[in-house]
Amino acid sequence: MNKLQRQTIDHLEALVGFDTRNPPRSIDEGGLFAYLRDNLSGFDFHSEDHGDGCISLLASRGSPDTVFNFHVDTVPAADGWRDDPLALRVTPDRAYGLGACDIKGAAACMLSAAAQRGGPLALLFTSDEEAGNSRCIRRFLGTSHGFKNAIVAEPTGAKAVLAHRGIATATIGFGGIAGHASAARALEDNAIHRAIRWGTRALEFAQQRQHREYEGLKGIPLNIGTIAGGVKPNVIAAEAVVRFGIRPLPDQDGRRLLEQLRQLAPDAHVAGWQEGFVGPALPGPGVDRERAAHRLAEHYALPTTDAVNFWTEASLFSAAGLAALVFGPGDIEQAHCANEWVALEQLDAVTQHYIRLIDHDNR
Repeated sequence: MNKLQRQTIDHLEALVGFDTRNPPRSIDEGGLFAYLRDNLSGFDFHSEDHGDGCISLLASRGSPDTVFNFHVDTVPAADGWRDDPLALRVTPDRAYGLGACDIKGAAACMLSAAAQRGGPLALLFTSDEEAGNSRCIRRFLGTSHGFKNAIVAEPTGAKAVLAHRGIATATIGFGGIAGHASAARALEDNAIHRAIRWGTRALEFAQQRQHREYEGLKGIPLNIGTIAGGVKPNVIAAEAVVRFGIRPLPDQDGRRLLEQLRQLAPDAHVAGWQEGFVGPALPGPGVDRERAAHRLAEHYALPTTDAVNFWTEASLFSAAGLAALVFGPGDIEQAHCANEWVALEQLDAVTQHYIRLIDHDNR
């Protein structure tokens, strides 16, 4: 392991050691964010606390056109960790730790790269991507930031992703008429029965659209996450609540799909409807933005890969008019799981790419 690789591992060890699990969202401007400021020499900093553990830090040097975005929060540690998830464990070819893959590994790579090269560079660190509201990015995009391009770090195998699915979630409530379960009307008046019938129609809706395709992505994944309601087996349920989510293709409107699913339930049965998190697909609407992402990858000579199923905040940058792509070390299959890991060769590859990108903008 050479000096640069050792430096990246040291940064990753420090970053993993900071508890930024989200929830519980107990993140402030100290801790990891203090470490970032201490290890980015020659940068100007602008930090904001948006509440509920949503912290953003813009570190800038010069006046670049491109902003690099890294979320530094993680999901809670899954069951089954072999070791302490907040203590980095390094083997000859992997680094294990909570967030090592998603996506503190990329932040460690950039800290190493930024120390190697001067010149214009802008880094936006945020702490609420795993919260599912993207408050930091939305607030940032509402400012006069002046950037034209965004490179968002997520596990993409050190290749640029130019397109991915959107995400849309909702909660639908069903009403029923309570009574004794022996009544024949229970078949129709039970709110849970009504929820199940809607769920069957929703699954058929998704199944019928499995032929839709966009750059290798097929169909519309639908997931009914929770169904709750009723009090006991011998009482007709008076209410039921279903929470669900869909993953639209890049050329589909998530809100329109939600409304189509809502209409599968008779109005008389619906007791409530609440749209949850809705994130656009990448690229944002308009072919020019898609071409802009291709031009951005070509500009930096980044290798590209196919569209992916998972959602990222790059789509928010794209929807706001920036050329945006997703790029980082690791594989999404290693994210959000026990014994999360990233390959050392991926960390090295991305660090070298970052150095090359910084050099490119410093010509």
